[in-house]
Amino acid sequence: MDRPIGSVFREARNRRKVDLSEVEAATRIRARYLRAIENEEWDVLPGGVYTRGFIRTYAAFLGLDGERLAEDYRKNVEGSSRSLTPEPAAASIPGQPRERRWPLPRASWVAIAAVLLVAVIAIVAIPGGGEGGGSGGVSQSKPAGESRRQRQKQKPSQEAANGVSVQLAASAEVWVCVLDARGKPLIDGQILQTGAEEGPFRSGSFTVSFGNGEVSMLIDGREAEIPTTSSPIGYSIDSSGGLTQLDEAERPSCT
Repeated sequence: MDRPIGSVFREARNRRKVDLSEVEAATRIRARYLRAIENEEWDVLPGGVYTRGFIRTYAAFLGLDGERLAEDYRKNVEGSSRSLTPEPAAASIPGQPRERRWPLPRASWVAIAAVLLVAVIAIVAIPGGGEGGGSGGVSQSKPAGESRRQRQKQKPSQEAANGVSVQLAASAEVWVCVLDARGKPLIDGQILQTGAEEGPFRSGSFTVSFGNGEVSMLIDGREAEIPTTSSPIGYSIDSSGGLTQLDEAERPSCT
């Protein structure tokens, strides 16, 4: 990086002769975050995808190369933070911490427990088959039904674990609608405030709609390219993480 990121922003703003309140009104980024970028007070900012989103939006307003500046921030600020604090860096990889909480392991243990329960009941029932056959039949039929229900509960978890992961971070106030592969609302037409985070969600596919482009979206941990726009925009996301922009009529509305 030839010059500090903050100096690039401050000089560009001064050349345009605008103050931070004007930038705040135009970009919907709080003035204290804009000031923190110019002063390189990175601890004031939320960090990660949020700060990179702020940098892109602020740069677009000033006519700067937002992608280059966001990449400079990622390499020089986030990179140095990771080298100084290795453990938090590992936990800060987008999507990774939350994925450990997905219920697949729990579902697997439930399935194993159900199988063991059926096996134990079958073993116990064999010696008394001649005397209490009717009672044994009743005892076996209930666990079998429970086992089927457990397998049915396990299927959605396995399907979700094999799908695609989506995580959102608002760089400014933005309306959001997110539907999973079955059309179930995961974010039901909510307004996310600056710095808000949702997800990660996992499904076989998604359809999403945003009120504007002030949002960062991670698909399987990779940041999607969303244009900076004040107009509504929507996408479909397939099982491989492929992103397809939707026409207005195709976008979900969560109504």
